[in-house]
Amino acid sequence: MIYRGRFAPSPTGRLHFGSLVAAVASWLCARHAGGRWLVRMEDIDPPREVPGSARDILAALPAFGLVADEPLLFQSRRVDAYEAAFRRLRDEGHVFPCWCSRADLAAAGGMHRDGHCVAAPAPSRPPAWRLRVPDKDIVFDDGLQGSQRQNLRESAGDFVVKRVEGFPAYQLACVVDDAWQDVTDVVRGNDLLDSTPRQIWLQRCLDLPTPRYLHLPLAVDAAGRKLSKSEGAHPVDPHDPVPALRRALRFLDVSDDFAADHPEALLARALERFDPHRLPQCSVRSAA
Repeated sequence: MIYRGRFAPSPTGRLHFGSLVAAVASWLCARHAGGRWLVRMEDIDPPREVPGSARDILAALPAFGLVADEPLLFQSRRVDAYEAAFRRLRDEGHVFPCWCSRADLAAAGGMHRDGHCVAAPAPSRPPAWRLRVPDKDIVFDDGLQGSQRQNLRESAGDFVVKRVEGFPAYQLACVVDDAWQDVTDVVRGNDLLDSTPRQIWLQRCLDLPTPRYLHLPLAVDAAGRKLSKSEGAHPVDPHDPVPALRRALRFLDVSDDFAADHPEALLARALERFDPHRLPQCSVRSAA
């Protein structure tokens, strides 16, 4: 099977260094394997979206030499597919409606573990829908972090797959689109490692294939805090891409000691030296 990787940003701000690291790593892994690299815009959370950020991200990627091999996918145009997956989960008894408030959840220990809502139904407002999870360990091998094991019932509980507002939750949309795009390998930040067992369980419930996973160390600031748009991380400059691209390569332990005055040449030389087995495992360095 041909390697198919993807970069899937959310339009919650401009491209920052942490996202650039993930994009470059996923591109290098795909190219190293002789595969294809896709871009998917995960724009199904309107309250969190920053106007214009999807456009900015999509304009920045080619400025850094990162060009997708297939047409861009917008999740906002895939609502029918997520609704079909949700209906299957509902028809097969995998999900249940939940009217719990945050106070209800706090009283229940912070999560649902028993496959039913602890609050009284409220016909005047729509529920969220939660996926029932088993009291069993989900085990998988991460390409960088090694063997992983998580008991879904104890660690995650019954989690939301359809939100009160009617939007599909991230976990559901992600697994539906990874399968639809024939993604074989997911390279992303370590902050999503905890989501992977939930996604694997959803894949099993929907009879979808499970890709290989590789979770990268997070880019952190000098104080050890994750660089993210929610934490106000400064965006990278697509008008002067080479300095940030060199920093991203150094972060990924790819030597950048060769002459290159534009991103395409820099990525081509980096690919000659890239070895996924040499990727750093731990988030121990500053992004600077």
